Amino acid sequence: MTGSANGEEDGTNAADATDGTNTADTSKTADATAPQGSRTWVSLFSGGKDSSWALYRALEDGLPISRLVTVHPSADSYMYHVPATELASLAARSIGIPLVEVEADDLGADSAAAAADAGAQGDRELRMLETALSDVDAASPLAGVIAGAVESEFQTSRIEAMCNRLGIELFAPLWQRDPRDLADAMLEAGFEIIVTQVAAYGLDESWLGRTLGHNAFDELERLNSEYGVHLLGEGGEFETLVTDGPHMTRPIELEYEIQWTGTRGRLQIVNARLSER
Repeated sequence: MTGSANGEEDGTNAADATDGTNTADTSKTADATAPQGSRTWVSLFSGGKDSSWALYRALEDGLPISRLVTVHPSADSYMYHVPATELASLAARSIGIPLVEVEADDLGADSAAAAADAGAQGDRELRMLETALSDVDAASPLAGVIAGAVESEFQTSRIEAMCNRLGIELFAPLWQRDPRDLADAMLEAGFEIIVTQVAAYGLDESWLGRTLGHNAFDELERLNSEYGVHLLGEGGEFETLVTDGPHMTRPIELEYEIQWTGTRGRLQIVNARLSER
C-alpha cells in the first residue's frame, strides 16, 4: 500500500525497561537553570513529536541552541527512537539548526545479553551519544542537553547521569507532565504529526500515515483504558514524525509505502522533501 502525507517517539522504539535505577531528579530536569554566557545547548532530536516539542519549548524559553543531535540505530534500541531518523536532517534544515548525526550499527537490543541485563544494555547504547556530546563540548562549551522524555525513568535517569558526567544540565520540559495536556498543547501550537510505526494491541494498519488530531487522541485514550496503550506511545506502542510546526520554515512532504506484518507495521519512506509554503 502506498500513500503520502504532509504532516506524523520519540516516543522511542526502546524497551522502557526497569532495572532498579533511581528515578530521575524531576526538579532538575523540569527547568533549564544552567548559566548561559557563551555556552550553548544541544537538543536530542529524532524528528518525532516528543523531541520536537522539547526543542520547541526550549526555543520558546530562549535557550541558545547550537546543535541538534540525532542517533541513527540500524536496528532495535533501548535508548533511541528508531524509525525514519533519516528524516531528521530534513527537519533540521527546515528548523535552521545544524544537525550532528551519530551512526550506530546494530546495538544488539534483541540479544540474550540485552534481555538479561537491560541496564547494562542502556548504558552501552548511551556511550556513543556521550562521546558525540563530548566532541561538541570540546569545540563549543555546552550549558546543557534538551530531551523529550515524558515518563521513562530508564532512559531519563541515564541521560541525566550522562549530563552529570559531562558537567552540564538537562532540560526535559515534558517530564512527568500530563500526556493529554502535552498532546493538546502540541496540536494547539500547530504541530502536524503523523504515525510512522505501530506495535501494540488496538493499533491496526489504519493508523499508519494517520495525522494525529484531537479525535485521534480521544481514540488513544480509549485504547489506553482497554489495552494500556500510552497516549503518547511512551512504551513504544507507536512512533511519530513531525512534518510541520511553528518552529519550521517549510513542511516535510512524504511519499511512502505501508509495510504490515499482521501485528505491527511501519511506513517505508519512498521520497521526502521540503515543500514550499
